[in-house]
Amino acid sequence: MIYRHSFATHLLENGYDIRTVQELLGHEDVSTTMIYTHVLNKPGLAIRSPLDEERTSRGDHSIPS
Repeated sequence: MIYRHSFATHLLENGYDIRTVQELLGHEDVSTTMIYTHVLNKPGLAIRSPLDEERTSRGDHSIPS
């Protein structure tokens, strides 16, 4: 159960569509998959821009002007 929860949460945090996650988990009803979205409402867990990932990997933590 914990692995499924982590898997679903990571997919959603990384911007995967809820319907894709639903299919991957084998849920018939999307409301079952929606359970995993509760963590996305916590501050600091928003989906990041791919540009943010690129800057972080380069070690550039400055805010672009």
